[in-house]
Amino acid sequence: MLRTLLAASTALAIAAGLVATAQAQTAAPADNIEKLRQFKGTGAPLEIKQIPQEGRKADQLRKNLEKVKLPPGFRIELYAVVPDARHMAVGTNAGVVFVGTRKSDVWAVTDRDRDRVGDEVKRFAPSINLKVPNGTCFSPDGFLYVVEHNRIMVYPAAEFFYESPDVAVDVVVPQGELIPPEEESFNHGARTCVIGPDNKLYVTLGQPFNVPAPEKLSVYDKWGIGGIIRMDRDGKNREVLARGVRNSVGMDVNPANGQLWFTDNQVDGMGDDKPAGELNRLTQVGQNFGFPWYGGGRTQTAEYQGKEPPQGVVFPEVEMDAHAADLGMTFYRGEAFPAKYRNGIFSAQHGSWNRTKPIGARVMFTPVKEDGSAGQTEIFADGWLQPTGEYLGRPVDVKMMQDGSLLVSDDFAGAIYRISYSAQ
Repeated sequence: MLRTLLAASTALAIAAGLVATAQAQTAAPADNIEKLRQFKGTGAPLEIKQIPQEGRKADQLRKNLEKVKLPPGFRIELYAVVPDARHMAVGTNAGVVFVGTRKSDVWAVTDRDRDRVGDEVKRFAPSINLKVPNGTCFSPDGFLYVVEHNRIMVYPAAEFFYESPDVAVDVVVPQGELIPPEEESFNHGARTCVIGPDNKLYVTLGQPFNVPAPEKLSVYDKWGIGGIIRMDRDGKNREVLARGVRNSVGMDVNPANGQLWFTDNQVDGMGDDKPAGELNRLTQVGQNFGFPWYGGGRTQTAEYQGKEPPQGVVFPEVEMDAHAADLGMTFYRGEAFPAKYRNGIFSAQHGSWNRTKPIGARVMFTPVKEDGSAGQTEIFADGWLQPTGEYLGRPVDVKMMQDGSLLVSDDFAGAIYRISYSAQ
């Protein structure tokens, strides 16, 4: 009897301790953010988690890259081993690359000796707990924005403070106020961001369904879920820029005219070859891009057959292959690549899952004409998807480095690659 009571007492004590620990861990992030906003230390360990950059994994990634095909004169190399690498932001000062994930990490990648290879990959801001910090973007004056599932944070002088576990930070949109908490979902919750020519913060907000029920549309319209929103950099003056967007996970602004372009992922379950993937161009505030009446391109969804779509639906600037999963995109602003690529769009295709014959896992290039419209899209980098259907990698995002080379992130292989050009 005594032994049973002691065992029960011990179990209760352990349970109470676990609850207290869990409560402390839950409370700590908010407490830490308030301390950091006041430039006070959190007591976090000074040793920050780092990812090894050499060894069997790195060797195999380099070997896999031998299968990637590029136009003549281009070369692809392993830049860094980065677990779950998603959307990237290249620092405006030191060129540190901040890499978001769909998990709980943002990684800081540093090329300290300037040999065009990342020497150090470590956790950014480890004293703060993050939830799906997929979207990263820099302002021209050096502020790093990180868009989580339901919160937006800003890190002033991130390239200076990232050496420490404690960083300068502020809250742009508090937890639970980017979208209503009851609308949170594990599906389509990876956000992306960019700073526009108007010095405002633009954010993509995917909606969680394959095709949503009609009763969801009014609340989605109000919040910009299934669309793109923008706000002042301090979170004020929020407005909905675009609606009718199923799940955009990539956007950028044309530096020539300030127009916003974005990718969108089409409805699943409609067959191998439809509906089309999308590369879109926003030419005025409030445009509607057709979802859920259209599942991708001009293909109507079965769920909304016979229902009148909004007036003036904007169809894609470019229709991509069905189910290739178009994600990150960027305008090429550099001069290191041949003239044909300048001011054009590089975009990443993550690769299909809803197709009997896989497609995608490549980087595409779309030229942009002087009138602002798209030219003919072509494959730029290909080979991560093998003829057997095996994926060696799945590109997510593309960003230009300060030297004009192109970075490609890959969340499947857990890596970032660098594409450079040398004239033949």
